[in-house]
Amino acid sequence: MRRAPTAVSRVGASREKALKELDPLTVTKLWDNPCWLSFRLNFIAFRFNDPVYRWIETRYGLVRPEFVALYAVGLRDGVAAKNIVASSGLPKNTLSRSIQRLLQRRLLRRETDPEDLRSFVLYLTGPGRAIFEETMPLMIQQQTAMLSALTDAEQRQLCELMDKLVIASPTWPNDLEKEGTAS
Repeated sequence: MRRAPTAVSRVGASREKALKELDPLTVTKLWDNPCWLSFRLNFIAFRFNDPVYRWIETRYGLVRPEFVALYAVGLRDGVAAKNIVASSGLPKNTLSRSIQRLLQRRLLRRETDPEDLRSFVLYLTGPGRAIFEETMPLMIQQQTAMLSALTDAEQRQLCELMDKLVIASPTWPNDLEKEGTAS
């Protein structure tokens, strides 16, 4: 069974103390696991998402799918719900309900898409933009704290490696069932 390309034994004495503070199963999942990449990415994402989304829900009363939609529109006004579904990985029905709640709270507004009159696009309202702008510094602060373990060169390298994975992702299987096999 293939393990992570790095071993806990090679993390160095300075990091050994930090590892001892992790749950033993977490250490196993992150280092002694043939699916180490998935577990490490999820672990890191959780360490960003959990405190950020808990704070947003407490402060603004927005649950994660609602903020995912608001954030997406904040990054790019005039997007359609289908674009948010494609970029977030959340189910269409979950995003649809979340967008409806944001429209009801008047944090988003919907307009007919000028390029496709049968479709709608979304824009932030003033209050929606205020939430987006107020959350951004906290999210940047969390990201900065996470990246502080890396030098500037390591951050650039990490970004380049993540770029490669993202660009390659359309070639990965969407369905794990092999063609021609039925169960």
